[in-house]
Amino acid sequence: MMRSLCGWGRYPVISAEWEAASTLRDVQVAASTSQGLILRGNGRAYGDAAIGLTKTLGMTGLDRMISFDPATGLLRAEAGVMLADIIAAYLPRGYFPFVVPGTRYVTIGGAIAADVHGKNHHKEGSFGRHVVSLSVVTPSGAVVVASRESNQELFFNTIGGMGLTGAIVEATLCLRPVETGWVRQQTLVAGNLAEAIAILDRTRESTYSVAWIDCVAKGAQLGRSLVFLGEHAGREDLRGEVSRSPFPPIASSRVGVPFAFPPYALNRYSVGAFNEAYFRNGKRKAGEAFLTSVIPFFFPLDSIDNWNRIYGSRGFIQHQCVLPPATAAAALTEMLDRIVRRGDASFLAVLKKLGGSEGVLSFPMEGFTLALDFPMSAGLLEFLAELDRVVVKAGGRLYLAKDACQLRSTFDAGYPAASGFRAFRRERDLAGNFASHLSNRLGL
Repeated sequence: MMRSLCGWGRYPVISAEWEAASTLRDVQVAASTSQGLILRGNGRAYGDAAIGLTKTLGMTGLDRMISFDPATGLLRAEAGVMLADIIAAYLPRGYFPFVVPGTRYVTIGGAIAADVHGKNHHKEGSFGRHVVSLSVVTPSGAVVVASRESNQELFFNTIGGMGLTGAIVEATLCLRPVETGWVRQQTLVAGNLAEAIAILDRTRESTYSVAWIDCVAKGAQLGRSLVFLGEHAGREDLRGEVSRSPFPPIASSRVGVPFAFPPYALNRYSVGAFNEAYFRNGKRKAGEAFLTSVIPFFFPLDSIDNWNRIYGSRGFIQHQCVLPPATAAAALTEMLDRIVRRGDASFLAVLKKLGGSEGVLSFPMEGFTLALDFPMSAGLLEFLAELDRVVVKAGGRLYLAKDACQLRSTFDAGYPAASGFRAFRRERDLAGNFASHLSNRLGL
């Protein structure tokens, strides 16, 4: 059937043929009989990456966790299993995913396809580093198992390959043993962008680190930030009432956004007021470490259902880039200065330090990544093109899982491995069977 599909950013909205898979056979039939097919997990890619050029196959029906070995932490599961399911099932048993993005409502297949990263990329890499093996359905309908030891080319092209190398149907990944469901969090205050970068560099031995940036601040305070550090808490860190609940319950009740906000709700004044209050509140809590449960530390926005509606009915675009260490400070300063001068402050601005990656098209590289949210408005695409030029000039690139509008020239400049990825697709006759609106736009 035909459906109007969009990513989490609710832009663009595209009409596409939709089908839901519930068995491996469903995927095999679709892979061997469809043209322009792409698989879709829980729809948390922001742009058009999970919308098939002609057909989209929903994968949340393949949601079985097949086996788990507590001695090794190895979990074998179908691609439609969500990180939320894994956390709910295994955190009370003392295990947690090695890498989680900003939401736990992503599927394993989606996490592999986008090679998602978290607050610990600088130390522990992205999601793909902790995948032991994966099963992919090819255009013939065959199931191929790939790992670092066998079918290596398929393995490394699939990690970060945005679903364009075949249909991921199953994976084995490693979970981290943890003693509690708590995190020791510490907040540090950065008066400007240079201080934020310096803090992230200085605290590189922290397992988790992330900076929230005030995109309204300007002048000497341009890029002022709150830097959040975190470590998994051990039992010896628990005191008083908390010590009786080493694994606190995961709250299921959440606040929701029932409708799209009007376009005037987010403006420089409302965002400015929020940022000022948020910065002052964070500054008051700075200093000594305190305990927080894993859910608010890793997934603060998960407490709000449909928070993407805050940006209005026209949706929003998240612009996320990564910049090399040598050029990051100058490029980030220029980008933030352009945002301030335009007056279209990003409601959400997050800065993280990244390391290297394994996947051929994986987004992370050594440097700093900045994620910015902008509600759709007149002139936004032209403004984002300006930011893209800054990124390209600095030797950076954009995150494909967030992308909704970059040009092929921008992509090719940022991903030197793109030509090899295209050749891999041609050699395996994948381009006709597996294609998304993203891949069509970028000539993949």
